[in-house]
Amino acid sequence: MSKNSEPLKIIAYLKPHCGWSRGVRAVMAKYNLPFEDRDIWNDMNQRIEMIQKSGQELSPCVEVNGHMLPDISGDEVEAWLLAQKLVQPSQSETGVPTDRGCSDEEHAQQRGEIPVDFRG
Repeated sequence: MSKNSEPLKIIAYLKPHCGWSRGVRAVMAKYNLPFEDRDIWNDMNQRIEMIQKSGQELSPCVEVNGHMLPDISGDEVEAWLLAQKLVQPSQSETGVPTDRGCSDEEHAQQRGEIPVDFRG
C-alpha cells in the first residue's frame, strides 16, 4: 500500500525471458504487489510506450504511481520502494537473483527455445 493507503499502480515493462525482468517480477511477488506486466519483447506497442515514457530503450522499466524507474534491477526497485516507504522490509526469499541479467548459457538456451510473436 502507498503512504496514503491507496493501492499502488505499478506498470512493469519487461521481457518474458530476461534475468533482469525475472528479478523485477520476483520483487513484486516478494511484496505481494499487483502490477501490470507489459511484454516489450512480443508487443512493439508496449516497447514504444516504454521508450516514450522513460526516454530511453533499456529495460526493465517500472512505473509506480506515474513515477518512472528506467533501466532498473529488482534490487533497485526494492530499494526505491523501501526508501519511499511504499513497502515494509521483508526477509522473504525471491528464489531468483534480483541483481543481474541472464548468464551466457541462459541466453544460448533462450535463443533456441523462445518463440518470437511480434504484435502491433
